[in-house]
Amino acid sequence: MRVGAVDLGTNSTRLLIADVEGDVVVPIVRRTVVTRLGEGVDARRILLPAPIARVRNALVDFRREASELGAVRMLAVATSAVRDAENGEAFLGEIERGFGFTTQLLSGDQEAALTRRGVGELGERTLLLDVGGGSTEITAGSFRESFDIGSVRLSERHLHSDPPTAAELAAARAEVRALLPALTVESAVGVAGTVAQLHAIAGELTREAVDTTLALLASLPVAERALVPGMDPARAPVVVGGALIVAEVLHRYNLSGITFSERDILDGAALEAASLGEAPGDEQPLPCC
Repeated sequence: MRVGAVDLGTNSTRLLIADVEGDVVVPIVRRTVVTRLGEGVDARRILLPAPIARVRNALVDFRREASELGAVRMLAVATSAVRDAENGEAFLGEIERGFGFTTQLLSGDQEAALTRRGVGELGERTLLLDVGGGSTEITAGSFRESFDIGSVRLSERHLHSDPPTAAELAAARAEVRALLPALTVESAVGVAGTVAQLHAIAGELTREAVDTTLALLASLPVAERALVPGMDPARAPVVVGGALIVAEVLHRYNLSGITFSERDILDGAALEAASLGEAPGDEQPLPCC
């Protein structure tokens, strides 16, 4: 079955079109647009008109591509920014009516579980790290928790200077350190935008490479940071906050590095989408926009 999954994230809106057979997800197309839906949500607790418009523009293109590729249904999952916003459920209702998507508003625990499902089987002592824009999810064995820190949220709370000052970075580090629980783990897998961005810049993500990359990015103003080889310019304003979380996790758990996985919550959402609706064989491709 060909399905579409959309991640309505705090910093980016992402699309996966995939064929799903049983527990196997075969990606056809992955797309990411940095939309900053969660801009200002930490302070105001509301989704603002401009970010909503950016997301809707991205969804127009996603809907068209899903139709052209023959997807039979679309599931959009919403995470930190939408669950924290007073108008989050109203926003999802508009998405359902305007685009014909099924939507799910995920709790932090559900977000962590769906990400784990999407990544697939991991060892009991492998930490799975998902640094989003508004929240960070950590799973390891039976442990699963979502923390209200992310690249956008941490940047808006602490990293106000361009580039951030030593005091601002120290305050951000202190907040992250205070939240991370005691765990016994031996390896780590990272998913989503921040880890993908670090991987694009540094390649192999040893702890030393993450520390070096963080120091470089934090030393540059946004305009120069955007020019670093491998950097997605749209992520430059908040990448320091995200990289700082990754670095603190590696140090907290004495991990030598982290491996990037492209499989993530979108793959889990694709599996969920395939289980919705009519019996196999009864589906028709989505009509065009």
